Amino acid sequence: MISTRRLSVLAVTVTYLQLMLGGIVRITGSGMGCGDQWPKCNGSWIPPFTQPTVMIEWTHRLMALLVVLSVGSLLAAAWHAGNEPRALRVFRSAATAFVLVIGVALLGMVTVKLGNTALATVAHWTLAMTLLGVLLAAAVRTGALGGDSATAQGATHRAARSVGAGAALAFATVVLGGLVAKTAGAAAACPSFPLCGATPVDIAPSAAQLQMAHRVLAFVLFFHVLAIASAVRRRAGESLVVKRVTAIAAGLVLLQVAFGAAVILMTMPVALRIAHEATGVAIWMVLFLAAYLASAAATGPRKSDLVG
Repeated sequence: MISTRRLSVLAVTVTYLQLMLGGIVRITGSGMGCGDQWPKCNGSWIPPFTQPTVMIEWTHRLMALLVVLSVGSLLAAAWHAGNEPRALRVFRSAATAFVLVIGVALLGMVTVKLGNTALATVAHWTLAMTLLGVLLAAAVRTGALGGDSATAQGATHRAARSVGAGAALAFATVVLGGLVAKTAGAAAACPSFPLCGATPVDIAPSAAQLQMAHRVLAFVLFFHVLAIASAVRRRAGESLVVKRVTAIAAGLVLLQVAFGAAVILMTMPVALRIAHEATGVAIWMVLFLAAYLASAAATGPRKSDLVG
């Protein structure tokens, strides 16, 4: 299982980087940098990089190819790993991830053909987030990212439920953040923090409402994560690795609030918006990992897993 373990971590890493690039594409308005052509970019496989938007969109597409290759390699390695129960569970996750990555690629094509509309872009983003979750599950099933430690240490189902709720909140918050980035005026609709303040007259009230919905979800997530991190840390019988991962999540949500405030108060510099987006995806990733580890720990070690 060593090769599948390494490939699963590689696939997770490349997919996270691809999600970061997707956020950069949205924030910089580079979605149509290659025109309405796919998979070619402005008529070429390697176009002249005369505009930053072309470079950003082309790099995003190149990274998408690397994601497909990494997931395909993981699937092939899982296929050759044997028929023991643990290997079969990894194969099922890898196969699901491969179907999803093809779906993400095709939805990317549709997004380009539709002119990078908000609905298509957010659907593309949401499916890519789902792919990351499936790859995290595959990695844990190989024993990577704390998977072996969690099943050996054990945990409570209570932790799995509470952290899982946090992961669901994070997913919704990040997807809504993507919608804010794609909706005209929504990112700049609330010039104050933490309250909205007076919306500029040239921005629709609905854009401000969308921005505030994103903020409300973000603050609910903030308090929820701090509460579960504290509870898991103090509760006896919880896996040490689950405690560590939830503590990382708590640190990330604190950092995210700081980034969010800075984005608004510093009039939305691009670098901070990118950092805010990347941290949001990281929160979802870490919370999903913590929830999956807690679930595996609560279920307990399987003899077949200990053999691999």
